[in-house]
Amino acid sequence: MTLETAAGSPASPVAADDETNPHVDAPDLRAFVVALFFIFGGITSLNDVVIPKLKALFTLSYAEAMLVQSAFFAAYFLISLPAAAIVKRIGYMRTAVVGLLTMTAGCLLFIPASSWGLFAAFLMALFVLASGITIVQVVANPLISMLGAPATASSRLTFAQAFNSLGTTIFPYVGSILILGSLASVDATGLSEEALGAFRTRETHVIVLTYLGLASALACLALVVWLRRNRLVETPAVDEPVLRAFSLLKRPRFGLGALSIFLYVGAEVAIGSLIVSFLMQPDVLGLDSRSAGEHVPYYWGGAMVGRFVGSYLLRVFSPGKVLATAAAVVIVLLALAATGGRGTSGWALLSIGLFNSIMFPTIFSLASEGLGRRTHEGSGIICVAIVGGAVVPLLTGKAADLTNLHTALVVPAVCYAGILAFGVYARRPWAPARAA
Repeated sequence: MTLETAAGSPASPVAADDETNPHVDAPDLRAFVVALFFIFGGITSLNDVVIPKLKALFTLSYAEAMLVQSAFFAAYFLISLPAAAIVKRIGYMRTAVVGLLTMTAGCLLFIPASSWGLFAAFLMALFVLASGITIVQVVANPLISMLGAPATASSRLTFAQAFNSLGTTIFPYVGSILILGSLASVDATGLSEEALGAFRTRETHVIVLTYLGLASALACLALVVWLRRNRLVETPAVDEPVLRAFSLLKRPRFGLGALSIFLYVGAEVAIGSLIVSFLMQPDVLGLDSRSAGEHVPYYWGGAMVGRFVGSYLLRVFSPGKVLATAAAVVIVLLALAATGGRGTSGWALLSIGLFNSIMFPTIFSLASEGLGRRTHEGSGIICVAIVGGAVVPLLTGKAADLTNLHTALVVPAVCYAGILAFGVYARRPWAPARAA
């Protein structure tokens, strides 16, 4: 899909060769895309607060509580390729509106979920919400890469991801105050069936109010984007079968990159989902649920700081080498979290966010190098790979049920080992001759 601004200034010339990335310089549109990163990052991170809430209300095991992430990230597996097809048909800006309205609908579904008091209803609401986020992310990742010079795509995407991390830093802190406060004083396991039903209704109403506020903000943003839908003039790509995108997996660099996205998102989500429960362990920090929730922003705040710093480092050093180094450090931190003493293990786990910071945008950019006109297809496949957030946390939760939270950290450690290997493999820039 070629791009040009509504004012008529053409995008940089697009060669017929499939390996040339079209791009257009539009600072105001970059600001819009950065706002999208902030919003879907913040909403996704709220799961880290919702999980301990629902775990307590519905007396769930760790594996059952991780179904929150499975329902959420399953949307990436089911919706990503249809979202890429929507982009081809109606363009980036209109697809963004579709995604924002779907997110709004997901937030509103928390109302009947609270009324019914069913865990499955909350999972359905989260799936619809995640479907909208998936659509928005399929738009945002390639669009921020195209809105500027291809040579600085990794740096630009990392900078946008920094605002994603700003959302993930702010939302959990506010969410822990609004959502987790009462769990510190009430033990749901000691209530009668009737009292438990009333408690669930009252406590889930707190979740509803939080997501109703988000629904209002999303609806307003959708209106703003719709009014500016013609700001970007797009020439639709040739209509191709959706499943054609999977042929990109035959390219080793892209295939390994997609696998790394699967591993990274799975590991990051697994760690984020367990932080509250991990910090509540007597041999870690021994915090109550609200205090532990208020520590989650340290994890995501580290990612925010790391992305601002990383946007500079990726201009100076090979992105592959930076990625491999960050993955190696995370493996060391996981070892400290699993075996360290009181205090050390908790802060080691929270520090992982700093080194997670550059991983997603760097993997995405390295995998997408050379896709050219098929960039939107690659984005769809990579968003499918985000289903790792549904699989790895479930495996980690099962490991925690069978052993303990410390030992379960072996699961994300294996994932980071795979990411380290991809960083070493992709340490050299892509070149047509080398690809051939």
